[in-house]
Amino acid sequence: MNPKPPMQPTGNQAHGLISRTFVKPVKVIAIASGKGGVGKTSVSVNLAMTLAMGGQDVLLLDADLGLANVDVQLGLQPSRNLSHLLAGECSVSDLVLPAPRGLKVVPATSGTRRMAQLGITEYSALIHAFSDYREPVDVMVIDTAAGITDSVTVLSQAAQEIIVVVCDEPASITDAYALIKVLSRDFGIERFRVLANMVRNDMHGKRLFENILRVTDRFLKVVLDYAGAIPDDEFLKRAIRRQSAVVDIFPGARSSRAFQLLADTANAWVSEPKAQGHLAFFSERQVAVGKLVSDT
Repeated sequence: MNPKPPMQPTGNQAHGLISRTFVKPVKVIAIASGKGGVGKTSVSVNLAMTLAMGGQDVLLLDADLGLANVDVQLGLQPSRNLSHLLAGECSVSDLVLPAPRGLKVVPATSGTRRMAQLGITEYSALIHAFSDYREPVDVMVIDTAAGITDSVTVLSQAAQEIIVVVCDEPASITDAYALIKVLSRDFGIERFRVLANMVRNDMHGKRLFENILRVTDRFLKVVLDYAGAIPDDEFLKRAIRRQSAVVDIFPGARSSRAFQLLADTANAWVSEPKAQGHLAFFSERQVAVGKLVSDT
């Protein structure tokens, strides 16, 4: 006896299937740090690459607009960058560079004072420009600038997740606390993920996290989650010198295994969509998904 063919969707069911095919929310992860020199860009590159190696469509946005170096770390040679986008000379699609393992990179520019001094209106225009990008995106990783600048605060607000990278230096800890304090008190961000970088082992990383947690629990109304630790690894330094991601060329390295754990952790995060009216990357996809849920 032949099995019955599956029923064809009709009406709202068919509309729902079509919507699910073309509308997909994007998880946007901002990588930030209170100070420079803590390995933030290396974290951004390797997390994005690990997610891409896992089969996801990943965009890596270099948002350190005055001192960009994602392209340098990956050995890429962009002919255009975000300055051309903001000048109206191209679209986001025109900027996207293919990187190894299917990763896609949106490059910024380095050594341009004007790009380091953009106003909030220009950052808002940059965020809105991604609404015109029609290619599939599962995750966007944003490599922000170090410190507490307008670019960091605006781009962090437009993300669903914020990873604050710290290392075992007093200035790194105090500046990370200052960053969390500003984003929480002035911009209403309540949850942060803390990643310990360049540590001896996971216990060392947890101690760094606990140092920050003790202070934030006392003075701030925020939720801090431990995102993990990346070890101080010679293979990671060697990969940087070779302008490659360590997870790509040294997959068995200690740091590569740690980035895989970080990617697994990030995949488990359930990100809440931004409230309607709030500035967010790919906000139209969030709205469309919300509408799809309410219609079904």
